[in-house]
Amino acid sequence: MSSLNAKIQDVFNEPACENNRGKDAKARKKGCSKPLTPGAAAGGCAFDGAKIVLQPITDVAHLVHAPLACEGNSWDNRGTASSGPTLWRTSFTTDVTELDVMMGQGERKLFKAIREIKEAYAPPAIFVYSTCVTALIGDDIEAVCKRAAEKFGLPVVPINAPGFVGSKNLGNKLAGEALLDHVIGTVEPDDAGPHDINILGEFNLSGEFWLVKPLFDRLGIRVRASIPGDARYLDVASAHRARTTMIVCSTALINLARKMEQRWDIPFFEGSFYGITDTSEALRQISRLLMKKGADPEILGRTEALIAEEESIAWKKLAAYRPRLEGKRVLLNTGGVKSWSVVHALMEIGIEIVGTSVKKSTPEDKERIKKILKDENHMFEAMAPRELYAMLSKHEADIMLSGGRTQFIALKAKVPWLDINQERHQPYAGYDGMVELVRQIDLAIHNPIWRQVREPPPWECQLVAEDEPSSTKSETATVQGFKKFAGTTADDFGEC
Repeated sequence: MSSLNAKIQDVFNEPACENNRGKDAKARKKGCSKPLTPGAAAGGCAFDGAKIVLQPITDVAHLVHAPLACEGNSWDNRGTASSGPTLWRTSFTTDVTELDVMMGQGERKLFKAIREIKEAYAPPAIFVYSTCVTALIGDDIEAVCKRAAEKFGLPVVPINAPGFVGSKNLGNKLAGEALLDHVIGTVEPDDAGPHDINILGEFNLSGEFWLVKPLFDRLGIRVRASIPGDARYLDVASAHRARTTMIVCSTALINLARKMEQRWDIPFFEGSFYGITDTSEALRQISRLLMKKGADPEILGRTEALIAEEESIAWKKLAAYRPRLEGKRVLLNTGGVKSWSVVHALMEIGIEIVGTSVKKSTPEDKERIKKILKDENHMFEAMAPRELYAMLSKHEADIMLSGGRTQFIALKAKVPWLDINQERHQPYAGYDGMVELVRQIDLAIHNPIWRQVREPPPWECQLVAEDEPSSTKSETATVQGFKKFAGTTADDFGEC
């Protein structure tokens, strides 16, 4: 545990968290803001965060050293996609029981599980995750992994991020530290070139990175490693030979990017593939950094030509949606990179942002939002479900974009809702992804079901009897009134 405590302290002192670049000596000492209280359930645990970052490495066997529930609750918790291997979707757990705990059989059971995986699947590597139970009883997964690697002749990587040490975001960073300590730099590629890049914090949700990768292919840029989305172990192991790095989600892996720059002189920047303008700027920034690292300056011209072509196509497709969506009001209840990148993307086509959550956003994210919205009143740290419901029920927004946790608030308020978090089924990255996002918003807002559900039920309509005096012509029926008029026909009901 002493080594883990030292690692956590090192992560907390991350100097690149707040401003990524150009901090003075005094500011660097402040480091990161600390996450939620260790052990708190809100936002997920450290083990969950580590599993999120590493499980999309698709050809690796991910072995959870824990009781069965830990693997059951963390399996497939993001909608990532693979273009090849499927081993990452196979659940591996040591299924530690009460008897194993009492008899001290945890380490022996772990070693046996590693051997069985190696014999049955022959993966290029096995990642072993520590959890609350096995960390509390003192199982030394690092020693077991080291012995197993020597015995079986393959990398066995310990992921020391038990849930009780902190939040999901801390687990993200501990996963990055594990890659630095045991994976990155362990394989020397024989095909390193001047146009190799790394993408960090891209999870390939619903396969959305596949909308971006063809752009790099057309520019002659090779993605040496996308960590973690649709990654392969050998690509990650040779990621230290890339020439530059782009971070899509700095809150997750900023420590990994900074330390790779320190060790291997790989410059990095934070960008976004959400929205036309941000996608273009990301491509430009990558090309500039590659040129500074020795690539042919011609790459800048190719990049501008590609951007001009793709933007022209995308704007023509979006023109059809502008008359239908211009002036529509969106409430964005998400966080992190999407708190500003999606805001910018939607404003490009005339959609109004009535509010965006900054709960999981870094100070730099918040500064971007201020520049985009030019009004801090549209930013909220956290909004209680009651407040969200009140805002939506008053029709202050035409649609809410959020994750699955708050979808029922929008549905109860009879307001359209669209999932933009990890559970979504549509890819929204790149130029084509932006068109798809706008298409989905248009479909949601103009779905005829919303007009129907907002209409009062028949028993709250005004009943009109043509043969009654005008003084008693209309009557607002309650449920009892509906029973009274149960014999009336559909034609007897007036409009609501």
